[in-house]
Amino acid sequence: MGVPGPFPGSPGRPDAPVPGREEVDRALARLGAEYEAIETSLLALQDHAGRRLLEGADLSGTTKERWAATERSITVLWSLFDAYTAALEAARELRARRRWPSPEELAELSELLHGEGVTVPGAAAAGGGAESGLALLSERFSLEQLVERMNGLYARSLDVIVAADAVWSALPARIDLLSAELQRTRSLAHSVGVRPGEHPAGDDLERITDELVRLRAQVIADPLAFWVSSSTGSSAPGGGRPDTGRYDRAARALEDIRREVAAVLDVRQDAERRLMQLRDVLSRADRTLTEARQARGEVLAKIAASEVPAVSGPSTALHEQLAAAAEYRRRSQWHRLSPLLDRLEERAEDELHRARESLTAVTAPLAVRAELRGRLDAYKAKVARHGMAEDPLLVERYDVARRMLWSAPCDLRAAEQAVWRYQQAAAEALVPQQLEGKGDR
Repeated sequence: MGVPGPFPGSPGRPDAPVPGREEVDRALARLGAEYEAIETSLLALQDHAGRRLLEGADLSGTTKERWAATERSITVLWSLFDAYTAALEAARELRARRRWPSPEELAELSELLHGEGVTVPGAAAAGGGAESGLALLSERFSLEQLVERMNGLYARSLDVIVAADAVWSALPARIDLLSAELQRTRSLAHSVGVRPGEHPAGDDLERITDELVRLRAQVIADPLAFWVSSSTGSSAPGGGRPDTGRYDRAARALEDIRREVAAVLDVRQDAERRLMQLRDVLSRADRTLTEARQARGEVLAKIAASEVPAVSGPSTALHEQLAAAAEYRRRSQWHRLSPLLDRLEERAEDELHRARESLTAVTAPLAVRAELRGRLDAYKAKVARHGMAEDPLLVERYDVARRMLWSAPCDLRAAEQAVWRYQQAAAEALVPQQLEGKGDR
């Protein structure tokens, strides 16, 4: 809210010892306007939000001392204003007696308006300070001196009120916002394992929490301890700014922790992604080994006289280490999880490669049989294209090879020889036809 400044205007002494009627009227009009301005300023001071807060607060330290002195100054202000009001009323009453005042009345008015004719109790004259006990029982002031004294008391009182109100308007709300942000950061930090006693940033969060609680209590109880007066020497009430040094340090510390928590969150997300990939790789390796074991059984049943390598089971050690990694993730032990994931990723890829090699080795006889079947059918088709499908020798050798390849168990060596003999017979049968075709051309 706007706060009125020091009381405007001050009466001045006329050059002539006895003023004229018009001059007296002008002085009374000026004093009346000044009275209105002073009263408005005092009422605004009385109704200032900062003053009401100070009156109802449980103060301590510098603020408690300065507010006690300010309350005394405000009491004195009203006493001086009452004296000023009484002097002005007396002058108005004297002037109202006659339309054309006599020289004696003009001289009396001049003394009231410009002389030291206002009697003020000694305590009020001393400004309500600690030294008022040494003051005289009463002192006399001119209206000009009275206004000057009120201006000084008003400025000092307003300075205290405005400064306290500025601190209360600036700091507690900002502290509350920072505390809310701190709670959100602490909740996120706990979710990623940044806790007091387990992580340095967790300890820092507790320290900042305690600091903000203390800071807010101190700001509420002693706002003037957080006020920095203007270095420009301005005499305006409230010239200065709230001291936000401790708040700023806490805010910077919290921002550092937020960045660290964000980094830990990135580590967690990366760890979860890597764990999922590891589970997928090991799952594929396990499925491949299962497929290899099933294929080995099929090979042993369908292929005779063939050495089929044994298929090992899933790596127990890798699965145990994967379970340990998941436990590290659950406990947010990132310093242990990261190196373990590095080792596991390499070993998991090796395990998948080993499983694939095992499947390839186990299914090699089936692949050989499939290749022989394909070769046999290809030559049969070639022979058929040349119109020799009914050749007795070729039919006999084809049937021998086919029985070997499509019977179980299949002797691959014998079947390979049978296919080779069929190929040879087909080649020998096809040569005369090819030569005959060239002779015709």
